[in-house]
Amino acid sequence: MPYKTLNRRKPLSHLGAAAALILSALAYNLSASAQSYDNKAVLPELGDSSSSLFSLQQEYKLGRAWLMSFRSQVKTINDPMLQDYLEHTVYHLATYSQLKDRRLDMVIVDNPTINAFAVPGGVVGIHTGLFTYAETEAQFSTVLAHELAHLSQRHFARGVEQQRRNAIPNMAGMLAGILLAATEGGNAGMAAITATQAASLQNQLRYSRGNEQEADRIGMQTMVEAGIDPYAASAMFSNMLKASRFAGTRPPEFLLTHPVTEKRIADTRSRANQYPRKLYTDNMYYQLMRARAELSLIDNSREAVKNFRAKLNSRSRNPEADQYGLILALTRDGQIVEAQQLLAPLLAASPNQIPYIIAASELDVASGNSERGIQRLEDALELSLANHPLTMTLAQFLLKTGQAPKAAELLEQHVKKHKKNPEVWYQLAEAYGLAGNIVGVHQARAEYFVLNGILDKATTQLSYALPLIKNDHLTTLRINERISQINDLKLALKNL
Repeated sequence: MPYKTLNRRKPLSHLGAAAALILSALAYNLSASAQSYDNKAVLPELGDSSSSLFSLQQEYKLGRAWLMSFRSQVKTINDPMLQDYLEHTVYHLATYSQLKDRRLDMVIVDNPTINAFAVPGGVVGIHTGLFTYAETEAQFSTVLAHELAHLSQRHFARGVEQQRRNAIPNMAGMLAGILLAATEGGNAGMAAITATQAASLQNQLRYSRGNEQEADRIGMQTMVEAGIDPYAASAMFSNMLKASRFAGTRPPEFLLTHPVTEKRIADTRSRANQYPRKLYTDNMYYQLMRARAELSLIDNSREAVKNFRAKLNSRSRNPEADQYGLILALTRDGQIVEAQQLLAPLLAASPNQIPYIIAASELDVASGNSERGIQRLEDALELSLANHPLTMTLAQFLLKTGQAPKAAELLEQHVKKHKKNPEVWYQLAEAYGLAGNIVGVHQARAEYFVLNGILDKATTQLSYALPLIKNDHLTTLRINERISQINDLKLALKNL
């Protein structure tokens, strides 16, 4: 069949099916022995108060089932730079956390509200709005460290242990609520959470007050161990409380599940006082990511230019980041010459700053000098081997300039280290299609669909590939084996 570009629009009409998958995945058969995906028995964690109900492997499988459904329904950010930054930040914090199972996956939701969540099994998500409200990297890390603490202390599973009779529907309602909050703007999701919780325990949302206090305490320990300013926690909570007051009758999503009060801010400040005062400097790279996140939330390019120009002309706290944001906005609006003029001094002062290198390459391509833009990225990759943002940008430019085989070769190597990233598989499918490798198109698309929880389409893609294979017994065996694995995954999801 002829190659066609994959339409990855995520229809919200499938929300009911996705929610059903979550609920079925949560309907554990607690009397059965837990089995991992490769059919090896999973032993319970000794000394874990929640191990009688959920093993870490069960939580991991649950988290991946939830993430697949979540991705298929929610508009996420595919910006490689933001994704790469979030992953590095979370992994850095996890190194200093009490988390035993550090198999983590991150997702960024295209949503201007303050929100972050951690799903059992190591799924950490944020809304782009979190970047805009967290004024420093330390404040941003406060929220992530707090969510990692919920995971490390297994607050979901401990809640199940305490409420054996009604915990399963309770947990299902909470996870389904996170999905609904992201897809329906918050009201339906929070209604799902509130209704479910009200049926089991009054005046309690996702976590108990004790769990919140524990997450605050352990999250701050993680920050201190990681060399991050602990006083940023009270500053971030203060920002959230201000946002809550400005919001009127409806506070931000994060505050509905993590209530912030003056007492909580005071307790957090008092806890920080236990640590020695140090001089901390903010990370400029974080401020650059804030600018990217803010730009992603502005649809109109002219409005984006106006917004960043106003910031730069005011008493900006981060003029370099605001100038970078203006450069990106001008590029998007087609004002290439001014963007190049503004970028030149930034690039001269910080020639190895990857956001500036990518911005320069984008301007090269936009001005008709694609060869220079590609060479700029290739030179940078020699210094930063396999860097995700550089690689993805280079692959995109290679495809634009008719160098699909070279793009496919680049992405084939890159996907080996990013097997759980749907965007890499999507771009690889595009590269294969333009390079004429139709079997590769179907294989890459299948992996993209698996990661997005659309398993029927995954097996369909592989079935398209089989008749196209001629005299390649090994590839035929591999595709048939992958079809079998995906069918087993379908069954595993039903039996979770």
